[in-house]
Amino acid sequence: MKIQSLSIVVPTNSCINDCKFCVSRMDENAHDNHMDDRSPIYDLHLKDYIKRLEFARDNGCNNAILTGTGEPQQNRRFLTDFGLFMMLMERPFRNIEMQTTGVLLDDAYLRFLRNHVGVNTISLSVSALDDSANSQCNGTAPRNAVKLEKLCSQILQYDFNLRLCLNMTSWFDYFSASNIVSQCSTYGANQITFRVLYQSPKGDKPQDLWIQKNGASPGTIIAIKEHIKTNGKPLERLEYGQIRYAVDGMSVVLDDDCMAQEIKESLKYLILRPDCRLYSRWDDKASLVF
Repeated sequence: MKIQSLSIVVPTNSCINDCKFCVSRMDENAHDNHMDDRSPIYDLHLKDYIKRLEFARDNGCNNAILTGTGEPQQNRRFLTDFGLFMMLMERPFRNIEMQTTGVLLDDAYLRFLRNHVGVNTISLSVSALDDSANSQCNGTAPRNAVKLEKLCSQILQYDFNLRLCLNMTSWFDYFSASNIVSQCSTYGANQITFRVLYQSPKGDKPQDLWIQKNGASPGTIIAIKEHIKTNGKPLERLEYGQIRYAVDGMSVVLDDDCMAQEIKESLKYLILRPDCRLYSRWDDKASLVF
C-alpha cells in the first residue's frame, strides 16, 4: 500500500471559524472521540492510536498532516501529546505539516509547534489574498482576524516551510494568474497549492450552494493551469497523480481532487480520526482500513 500522507484529525468540539465552503460540515458521519484522557479505558485507546500511527509509517508514509474539523491549534493539549508520541515512536514522522487558516497563531504558539510538536511546514488555507475578504470567506470573527503578511513573516522567522493553500473562491477571478503567483511570492511562500473547492455528489448542501455562487470560474482555473504549464518547469508527478511545477522559485500544484475521489493504486492519504481508526475517505465510514 502506497500512502502519500497521513491526515491526523485533531479533536475539537467545534471550529472557531465558519468557512462557507467547509468540507467537514458536509460530513454527516459522526465519529467518537476516544482521545480523551478522562475515559476509563484511555490507556487502551492510546495504544490503538499509536498502532495506527505505526501502521502508516510501516507502509512507507513519512508525512503527517495535522488537520481537523476545527483548527488544530484549538486543542493544544492534544498537540502536546502528539509531540510526545513522536518522541516515543521508534520511527517517528520526519515531515509534519499543519493545515490551518492561521487563527490563534502568534510567536509563542509558533515556537511551541516548531520546538515541541516538530512541525516543519505551515500550510495556510487562504480564501483571498486580502485580509478582509479572507476573513469573510473563512467566517473568522473580527477579534481573530488573520493579518496574512504579518503571519507569513512570523512563520518564516521560525524557519517553517510556508505553503499557501489557495481555496479557489471567486475573489481570484479578478486577478491574473501571474498577479496571484507574484503576491504569494511577496508573502515569502515556498509552496503554493491551488485548491479547487469540493462539491458533494448531489450538490444540494449549503456549502455546495455557496460554492456555486462564489467559487472561482472555470475560466480562472484554466488560466491558472496554462500559466503553470507555460511558466513552470515540471519537477515530478506526485503519487496521487498531480504534477508539481517550479514557478518563480516556488513549488506549485493545482489540486482539483482534494477529496481524493479518483480511484488510483496509491492513496493520496489515510485519515486517522479521534476514534483511533484509519480511513481512506473523508466522507464515507465504509472506507475504514482498520
